[in-house]
Amino acid sequence: MTVVNLSFAACGFMGIYQLGAVGAFLRHGNMLLASMRACAGASAGALVASVVITAPDKLEHCKEFTYRFASNIRRQTFGPLTPGYDFMMELRDGIEDILPSNAHLLANERLHISITNSRTGKNSMVSSFTSRDDLIKVLLASSFVPIYAGLKPVEFQGQKWIDGGFTDSIPILPVGRTITVSPFSGSQDVCPRHTGRRKLHLRVANMSIIFSKDNIKRLNQALFPPSLPRMQAIHQEGYEDALRFLRTEGWMQ
Repeated sequence: MTVVNLSFAACGFMGIYQLGAVGAFLRHGNMLLASMRACAGASAGALVASVVITAPDKLEHCKEFTYRFASNIRRQTFGPLTPGYDFMMELRDGIEDILPSNAHLLANERLHISITNSRTGKNSMVSSFTSRDDLIKVLLASSFVPIYAGLKPVEFQGQKWIDGGFTDSIPILPVGRTITVSPFSGSQDVCPRHTGRRKLHLRVANMSIIFSKDNIKRLNQALFPPSLPRMQAIHQEGYEDALRFLRTEGWMQ
């Protein structure tokens, strides 16, 4: 049986697409999941990967938190940049509520999180966690976009870290096949179909995406979440794209 991994792209609030894809995997992808060795991700993708590895039973909870978090952002006058609003605190509260007490034990060597050193600008992949708090710190570091999410990078092991999406936005693991999931049209295994005629591919932090109006719109929605009905539609799109992948690969159950 082929060893496979799942990798989830950095994508901000478009992570709701990836949660939809995970829903399809959990419901119809038992053959795939039985072969799964590890999960990887950057930023929101790392959060999705952590749910797959440590708390798949909390998927619905995670979806509702994402909707609530997005709603709180939309209510702010200047979004996450609104004075007095603490983006990272709300994110941490959500992570604390979702991850089980033994999350770090479940995650060791099975969850690979992309983070970026704020001083050197170099990428690091973290897959070893001595405590649940260490795991949460790394997840927060992988999601920290300077200015947007705050002014102080996340400290971990004596160094300061920022969003892993800046340097490796969709990690490929060295052993087995890595199945990639992204809400941006491109060459990833699970992603939206490109509807235009021309396909100009761009390589951005190791992720191949198509330069298009739709992807520009998705990038904006990643930072400034759209309405609840639109987020629900994006979630459903992720679910259906993952189903198409499972059928194409012969993993559908």
